[in-house]
Amino acid sequence: MEPDSQLLLQLVEMKMPFGKYKGTVLCNLPVSYLEWFHQKGFPEGKLGMLLHTIYEIKLNGLEYLLTPLKKGR
Repeated sequence: MEPDSQLLLQLVEMKMPFGKYKGTVLCNLPVSYLEWFHQKGFPEGKLGMLLHTIYEIKLNGLEYLLTPLKKGR
């Protein structure tokens, strides 16, 4: 199954809208912050889905998938 390119683009473009890392691009959030969300529960809706996705990407060592998208930004 091919990764959803629009979803991946959002991970390198969208910024965290609140909290300690407000203004940080989602793909640049530290794993420790994503682990905290994983324990406490991800937010509802699109943001939560994106945070969960970047968590899984980092957890599984798949950050290379985002490299070509980051270079274009």
